[in-house]
Amino acid sequence: MLDDKRNDLDREPKRPPELRVSPRTWLVWAVVLSGIVMLLALRERMQTHPQILTQANFMEKVDAGQISHAVITYDPQSALAEVEGKYFKTEPNGTRTEVPFRAKVRLTEELENKLYATGKFEPRQLNTFWIGMLTYLLPVFLFAILVWFVFIRQIKMAGKGALSFGKSRARLMTKEKNKVTFKDVAGIDEAIEEVAEIVEFLKDPKKFQRLGGRIPKGVLMVGPPGTGKTLLARAIAGEADAAFFSISGSDFVEMFVGVGASRVRDMFEQARKHTPCLVFIDEIDAVGRSRGHGLGGGNDEREQTLNALLVEMDGFDSREGIIVIAATNRPDVLDPALLRPGRFDRQVVVNLPDVRGREAILKVHAKNVKLDPSVDLSVIARSTPGYSGAELANLLNEAALLAARLGKKAVTMAELEEARDKVRWGRERRSLAMTDEEKRCTAWHEAGHALANVLLKHTHPLHKVTIIPRGQALGSTMSLPKDDMFNRRKNEMLDMITVMMAGRIAEKIVSGDISTGAAGDIQQATNLARAMVTQWGMSERLGMVQYGNDDEYVFLGRDFARTRLYSEQTAREIDDEIRRIIDECYKRAEELINNNRDKLEALANALLEYETLDGDQVREIVQTGKLTLPPRRAATGPMLGAPADTPLPEAPAKPAPPQLPGLGAPAPAPA
Repeated sequence: MLDDKRNDLDREPKRPPELRVSPRTWLVWAVVLSGIVMLLALRERMQTHPQILTQANFMEKVDAGQISHAVITYDPQSALAEVEGKYFKTEPNGTRTEVPFRAKVRLTEELENKLYATGKFEPRQLNTFWIGMLTYLLPVFLFAILVWFVFIRQIKMAGKGALSFGKSRARLMTKEKNKVTFKDVAGIDEAIEEVAEIVEFLKDPKKFQRLGGRIPKGVLMVGPPGTGKTLLARAIAGEADAAFFSISGSDFVEMFVGVGASRVRDMFEQARKHTPCLVFIDEIDAVGRSRGHGLGGGNDEREQTLNALLVEMDGFDSREGIIVIAATNRPDVLDPALLRPGRFDRQVVVNLPDVRGREAILKVHAKNVKLDPSVDLSVIARSTPGYSGAELANLLNEAALLAARLGKKAVTMAELEEARDKVRWGRERRSLAMTDEEKRCTAWHEAGHALANVLLKHTHPLHKVTIIPRGQALGSTMSLPKDDMFNRRKNEMLDMITVMMAGRIAEKIVSGDISTGAAGDIQQATNLARAMVTQWGMSERLGMVQYGNDDEYVFLGRDFARTRLYSEQTAREIDDEIRRIIDECYKRAEELINNNRDKLEALANALLEYETLDGDQVREIVQTGKLTLPPRRAATGPMLGAPADTPLPEAPAKPAPPQLPGLGAPAPAPA
């Protein structure tokens, strides 16, 4: 299957049928062009070229009486006249032949009389009528072509011309072009049931109308990026027998005033001609943001577009038969008038898939990937909590590319596990030339994270710890939850902050100094503690009160400044509570590290020797102090093209671990 993919990459992209040219047509054109070239060459060879004479040579032949006959053409724009004719030439055998000639002669009155006196020259006046007419009509002709191209032709080119910018850019999709159906969508069964009801209504409307039911006028699909909202819309188009128009929210608004509203009206006008039909608007937040917060200019144009959309969906002159489906990952910024029943009657939430959904998604995408018989996709599904459908598709693709690069005939579990880590945490950078001191500090830092993660009760199981640079980090401590997470506990987040603090403490123990490597840990710990205090009511001192508005200021003009909904005294108390939580977790991590100094040193030495340890190996070292079955050490070397003693540049701050499975995950936004 992978070989078939390679062959497909080597093929030329398919052109539309109207742009394809058959080989027979190319052959006919080649024969015609070759024949024209051969005829021109033959004509050139058969023509007799006149001999070019100077004025002196011409006068010699005139005086010798050798001119047979000639024509004098006068050029009013020049003082020279062109003489064209034939003269007699005597061959060595005594025969006389006529030779054509051409000469440019400066005629004087005396010379002109002399030539005409011989009776062998005839005058010919150059006809300048057509030249003058062409000079007069050419500007008019060019202006007419310009007018036709700019006005007439552009108007005829619906949706493409310069004067048709008010036309809708919605694309009418057909079943021949769209092969996606509900069988190609997995992991979002509830969302499929919601939209499948619309498809069923279009096929058999009497089934619902018999009981007085009315199909929703609009369906809004909401969910995080990569969960399959656009794919679900394509599946609706593939299943429905009705016409399906597809457009992006950004296609409405442009620099011209009134273009967006005009395109909305034109899109619905086209839709009315194909009723019943479906209209899909992708990323509707580009045009459907809340009104009344703009500063004018472009925002006013956007609001006019939104007003036109509101009127068309459920206005005074609304009509039945048009169902609008929209997708967005920012429902919080949409205008309330757009979300009310009658416009978007139904909101379909497309969430991240659970473990069964992830396995189903992996099976769908694995149809095009050649997997080894030993591969168990359920294991990958259980070890990828929080992965979206797009990330799972990318995981299989990365695994296929890795297996092809290694020359394997099929994708094995090893490639899938490496691809999983690469998609979430980045690719290993084994070529980075780290000094021994940098490796030592990184090993102790990551050993501190790993030790605290294993010893604490409410942390996620440790997945892997490595000092091989991955992504932008010099080392990584990765943890994955055993099951899908739908809620978080206070003790869990306190343990997470404690694990974040353990890296800085271990690094300080070994070197007696601190570095910038803990910048990401500090940032994540601060954000998590602030969310605990201000959003989730986990501070006994401040109580169950939300401090501040959690809305994002996603566009200019909504507010000129962030307004604080609490006093300065409360702000100080919030800062004190955040500091207290972090300080307590720091002391707890320090006590944990000091009480297990021997285990920390054993972990750091094992990392320096083997570079990467999985969770079971770390737990074995913590329990027994040694490894019974040491892992195979990965081959490493200096940076390609650099000497072994190349100094390492300043290490970047440790980036924030990813959400959910990663260490120190950022707090999720409240519902």
